[in-house]
Amino acid sequence: MSEAAYLDIDARGVAVITLNRPDVHNAFDDQLIAHLIALIKQAQATPQTRMLLLTSTGKSFSAGADLAWMRRMADASREDNLRDARNLALLMETLNSFPAPTVARVQGAVMGGGVGLVACCDIAIASDAAFFSLSEVKLGLAPAAISPYVIAKMGVSQARRYFVSGERFSAIRAAAVGLVHEVVLATELDAKVEQICTGLLANGPQAMRAAKQLVQVANPLQITPELSEYTAGVIADLRASDEGKEGLRAFLEKTAPVWVTG
Repeated sequence: MSEAAYLDIDARGVAVITLNRPDVHNAFDDQLIAHLIALIKQAQATPQTRMLLLTSTGKSFSAGADLAWMRRMADASREDNLRDARNLALLMETLNSFPAPTVARVQGAVMGGGVGLVACCDIAIASDAAFFSLSEVKLGLAPAAISPYVIAKMGVSQARRYFVSGERFSAIRAAAVGLVHEVVLATELDAKVEQICTGLLANGPQAMRAAKQLVQVANPLQITPELSEYTAGVIADLRASDEGKEGLRAFLEKTAPVWVTG
């Protein structure tokens, strides 16, 4: 298929959304964000859907933001950047609040917003070759829209480290901090994901929805409209800042940004 993402729902009620931009490591732009929101809503509105599986083609799960999109938004107005950030926040919340169980099949690079997608799923199974980075600070930006979901998964202490360091960490480390639930050999990833899906399908569909809602209601880190608007403002301001523009310039030109010394 040539679509940037597509939805298949099998006879068991497993709705599979596949990111399909392998040539850019499944990085997303404004069009893919809107498309993913529509696909998630379509899966939710389909009566036979019992669970959602998020997967991707190619070497990487998702490398985060698409470079062409970032370049375009660097020259956009604050209002356009705000609208863009709100849509990314909406994608995360649409996935996070999906009423049925959600599973992420994770391989390769998982960067920036890709980490947010993983954090918004109920169960995440990663290949041992996967690696993760909340790399926004290296570009003079911040992991704003995804932050409530990543903090809810990793906890405040780990988020404080990885938000400010931007360092890369392994799948084993991702499991240790709670971002993913299990790490398997790359050759065993599909079998393990299928085992998880089969196990979920053996449970009462309504009971799982109720159980998931219990976790959402009891979660002390509630995502409010005010919080979403705050995070959208943070990224809009940083994108328009001199530092954000310098970070993007340096990244695209493969040079060190001006704040790097020595």
